[in-house]
Amino acid sequence: MNTQVSLLRPGVVTGQYPQRPDARYGWLDTMAARLTGFLRQHIRWRALSSDNFVSAVIALDQSMRAETEEALRDRVITLRQSLYAKGFEIDLVVESFAIIREMSYRKLGMRHHDVQLAGGFAMLSGKVAEMETGEGKTLTALLPACTAALAGVPVHVITVNDFLVARDASELSPVYESLGLSVGVIAEGMDLSERRVAYRCDVTYCTNKQIAFDYLKDSLLLEQESRPLHLQLEGLYRENPRAERLLMRGLCFAIVDEADSVLIDEARTPLVISGQGEPGAETELYHQALSVARGLEPGVGFTIRNREKQVELTEVGRQQAREETSEFGGIWLGSKRRREMITQALVALHIYQLDIHYLVKDDAIMIIDEYTGRVMADRSWEQGLHQMIEAKENCPMTGRQETLARISYQRFFRRYLQLAGMTGTAQEITGELWSVYHLDVQRVATHRPLRRIQLEDQHYLSEDDKWIAIVAVVKRLFDEERPVLLGTRTVADSERLSALLADAGLHHVVLNARQDAEEATVIAQAGGRAKITVATNMAGRGTDIRLEGTVTELGGLHVLATCFHEARRIDRQLFGRSGRQGDPGSFQTIVSLDDEIFTHYLGTTLVGLIKRINGGRRQVPQGISKTLRYFVQWRAELHHRRVRRELMKMDDNLGDILAFSGRSE
Repeated sequence: MNTQVSLLRPGVVTGQYPQRPDARYGWLDTMAARLTGFLRQHIRWRALSSDNFVSAVIALDQSMRAETEEALRDRVITLRQSLYAKGFEIDLVVESFAIIREMSYRKLGMRHHDVQLAGGFAMLSGKVAEMETGEGKTLTALLPACTAALAGVPVHVITVNDFLVARDASELSPVYESLGLSVGVIAEGMDLSERRVAYRCDVTYCTNKQIAFDYLKDSLLLEQESRPLHLQLEGLYRENPRAERLLMRGLCFAIVDEADSVLIDEARTPLVISGQGEPGAETELYHQALSVARGLEPGVGFTIRNREKQVELTEVGRQQAREETSEFGGIWLGSKRRREMITQALVALHIYQLDIHYLVKDDAIMIIDEYTGRVMADRSWEQGLHQMIEAKENCPMTGRQETLARISYQRFFRRYLQLAGMTGTAQEITGELWSVYHLDVQRVATHRPLRRIQLEDQHYLSEDDKWIAIVAVVKRLFDEERPVLLGTRTVADSERLSALLADAGLHHVVLNARQDAEEATVIAQAGGRAKITVATNMAGRGTDIRLEGTVTELGGLHVLATCFHEARRIDRQLFGRSGRQGDPGSFQTIVSLDDEIFTHYLGTTLVGLIKRINGGRRQVPQGISKTLRYFVQWRAELHHRRVRRELMKMDDNLGDILAFSGRSE
């Protein structure tokens, strides 16, 4: 084999701050990319077989098993030189994978399976590897990360939270060290010098938020000047040149864990670096706005658009606001500023809810990530919304944010010279991954046949009936001593369900944004006999629930979703907690028409009509239930896809404006 993997060559990354320039596509190019993405989404492409590659790795690895560790280290030294000089020729990649596989077994007691070798090869080729839950994606990422790092390419392994960053880097560090590679970790609370050291390592583990914000900090420092010669000349006349103050070494090769979450779900929100002003006279304005907003009647003074998270004042509402603020004077005399303040107050009161969108912790507003269920301690809402919610909850007021730099995830990740990823759920977003990032998806087979059983959904008319049915199912499974994982969408739902289980005398544990520090302990015990775990989306990604020995005979872990999520992928992620590595398991969903997804995407009028025509029955018939599920999730996915598309368009346009004005982002 003398062909070469389609990956950046080591020589490409020798610049001062290597990254791919922004690609601006015309209308025809954009439509062609969307059409190609659509075809890839709906037509089963036959992926090129990696069987020959996998067989070659296994054959070479078997010949290495008798070699001493010193002999393997000598091979690594020779391999590094060859990779740097020749690039990623197949024969060199085969040798690299074989050495890594053998070192993994010696240091961790785990030897990569065939499917992991295939997944690693897909990622090294710049693709997203779709691998089922429990197939060992963390260990799989070791293969492309080490191979690229051995060639001198800086590697960023990016995942969704600090817990996974620390866990993965710690577990795999013995292998990296045995290959002579350094591993860095970027965590919350690290200062700039610590971050700089971590990014100087061969492989750096970090979250998507941390690395994107660090990139924005570098962008502010560079101020559009990233030409190597200019940055090097700065060292001749500046005592502390920018090249020495940069955090990162550029955007060379990223391996994105949970790629669908990072590249698609998170892409709805732009990343913004802000300078915080001093809280001042505006505090009184926020309280005045809330006072007026509380006096407006829904449907009369304003209308709510839940899907868009927007509120619109009616003519009646504008008149009432004008009359009630006339005595305040100041900015309230201006119609535009008055309308903005009242609208923002209505959004804070009626759209963003406590224990659903945010928590109050230590007298501070903490935003909850709706996709992961975790607190985003370093995030705040823009345009005064954060301060309005602080006023609503009577928290100390922080200063309003002034935007210094911003970027979308789409724009950021497209700047990597090479991008790859892995996830258990990429099937539904194959088209968007291609049209936005030009990322192909390769489905990787499971190591053992799946034994996960899907039970019929139960769809109730009322929320109360839903919770009663859920508790009854949990009680039955508890009596059978099977472990149960219950997935809830919000902190409020998890705590409501917890109270119902407690009333039924069912001992359980809760995992949500309030208990995130206990995550590892809770997950480690969730596969035990008769264990009941109530969790938000925190348990839906990156967690590996191992079964107690006797639980396998009882049928394994049962996963019960208490709502449909706005993306089918998130449901599949949750269900993937059961039936890992050929274990038995089962899953089902119990929902109600009162759930938020139905009221938002069907509308209260249609929901009410369905309830009336259903007669006196408590449950929706199976045929109608499946149709409703498909329809609301399709509408939700379509809506969010449009939001991401508009954000990308706005970000590109804003980039053009800032470039014209001389600013980088």
